[in-house]
Amino acid sequence: MKPVPPQSFDRKQAEAAAPLPAHDAHVIRTVMNRSDWLILGVLALIWGGAFFFIGVAVKHVHPLTYVWLRLTIAAVAMWAFLRFKGQPLGLPKGAWGSIFLLAVLNNALPFTLFGWGQTHIASGLAAILNATTPIWGVIVAHFLTSDERMSPRKIAGVVLGFGGVATMIGPSLLSSIGTSALAQLACVTASLSYALAAVWARRFRRQGISPLSVTTGQLTAGALVMLPVSMIFDQPWTRPLPPLGAWGAIVALALLCTAFGYVLYFRLIDKAGATNALLVTLLVPPVAILLGGLFLHETLAPQDFLGLALIALGLAAIDGRLLRAFPMRRLRTVV
Repeated sequence: MKPVPPQSFDRKQAEAAAPLPAHDAHVIRTVMNRSDWLILGVLALIWGGAFFFIGVAVKHVHPLTYVWLRLTIAAVAMWAFLRFKGQPLGLPKGAWGSIFLLAVLNNALPFTLFGWGQTHIASGLAAILNATTPIWGVIVAHFLTSDERMSPRKIAGVVLGFGGVATMIGPSLLSSIGTSALAQLACVTASLSYALAAVWARRFRRQGISPLSVTTGQLTAGALVMLPVSMIFDQPWTRPLPPLGAWGAIVALALLCTAFGYVLYFRLIDKAGATNALLVTLLVPPVAILLGGLFLHETLAPQDFLGLALIALGLAAIDGRLLRAFPMRRLRTVV
């Protein structure tokens, strides 16, 4: 009997084997690529001015009414966009319960808490408290997901980023943390709510629901939730008509920061995961300071640049590229 060469056996075995399954395009990337970083940067620019708009709006409109107006205008804009594209909403009936919970966690509750909080504390302090969201996100994702587990790298990166935000805000502002405790607690609670919402939103990716549909459904549900709440507690018909500046701030928040911003945000969650998406909250305060320096001629202090450096190190640590650079250098040294 003629012996069979090993090469022939291996070839025939490979031909008989079932083909390997293709890589699932929807698997979450723990390391963000250039597209993810671009979305993160655009979100930081959009939401960097959100605290300014909120500060303008709540000076003239009560927080509950402001949230209802913001969500209603944003929802109408999203429905108009879907109609323009000729695209149905595409939300199955069984998903609406999850959508309403997402609306409460991601819109109604945090918008109201930040709106009320900014009537008692400075917008800069609200922004730094909002920057605790990634810290909550790492913890929440660790306990509620199977593929975004906590690691020393993520913890170190978030701590570095939060330290950078604190450095930029400055010791003078941090010294006021002991005052207005309820307002500050409200902002921290809102940040925790954002983190819970980011993890909750992952389920829609598994159901094959597009970020556009999730955004439209979420804003619609949030507007429906806030309508009776604002009517009962604020009674807006008894208040004076807001000035044009307040209306402009609410419209900017609704169309730019909410409707368009959340489409990008859910797309980022869909591709890069909840923990990576929450990194945008670390970039919001420095972006607001940089925009003020560029367009309002505000002076940047040395601690602003130090804060930017710490944030960059934190983002690199969470992304993993910073740690991967060191083994490569050691390898080159050995070789």
